[in-house]
Amino acid sequence: MAAHPWHDLEIGPDAPEIINVVIEIPKGSKVKYELDKKTGLIKVDRVLYSSVVYPHNYGFIPRTLCEDNDPMDVLVLMQEPVVPGCFLRARAIGLMPMIDQGEKDDKIIAVCADDPEVRHYTDISQLPPHRLQEIRRFFEDYKKNENKEVAVDEFLPSATATEAIQYSMNLYAEYILHTLRK
Repeated sequence: MAAHPWHDLEIGPDAPEIINVVIEIPKGSKVKYELDKKTGLIKVDRVLYSSVVYPHNYGFIPRTLCEDNDPMDVLVLMQEPVVPGCFLRARAIGLMPMIDQGEKDDKIIAVCADDPEVRHYTDISQLPPHRLQEIRRFFEDYKKNENKEVAVDEFLPSATATEAIQYSMNLYAEYILHTLRK
């Protein structure tokens, strides 16, 4: 039986500060891939409108669960795009609160822990302001191009990000216990 990236991959021994992230969408892609929760495969969801591309690698944290019943989303800053379906180690440096179509859909902002270009960042406040604007505008613009309403709030620090990850780890553990009791 094939391993399921959401359920079978460990979150990492140093979680919630350093976590494993499964990449669904590579930096520079117009294709929005997503995890098929039933099979564990990465599937094509859609192609983005216009010239909007993902500014950084995007994926999820295994063994987490959010209020939208999906694993926690992560945008990982690093020099190069990586292949969908691979996983990497990342450091959470901040949280971007987001409301998508009226539902909470926060994003963890992280840096690749093994990329010498970005691994020294420990908090989102250390990023250049234009990088934060680029991230915010991407999420606002790609949703607007699809006639979807989205609201992005101010970025929050690494401590808030690690608290959110821990909370999603706890929700996942409760979900598994509930599932096993059925």
